[in-house]
Amino acid sequence: MKKIIQFHITKGEKYLIAQGVNLPVVTQGKTLDELVKNIKEAVELQLQGENLAEFGLSPRPSVLVNYELEAPAHA
Repeated sequence: MKKIIQFHITKGEKYLIAQGVNLPVVTQGKTLDELVKNIKEAVELQLQGENLAEFGLSPRPSVLVNYELEAPAHA
């Protein structure tokens, strides 16, 4: 059983976008704080009333996010 739900965060044109790696969830936010709130809400909605074992998750999983930074420009 997995204890961690992973998200990969990228920067779109106007919003930060979080895409679930091992859970079919995608959400967005204008700021990192808003995005974190939206990730929590989206995960809760996705898993509400579900058997977590069917998703391969332990009873109390954590959320881990990876934020992709733009590479610095070199002169």
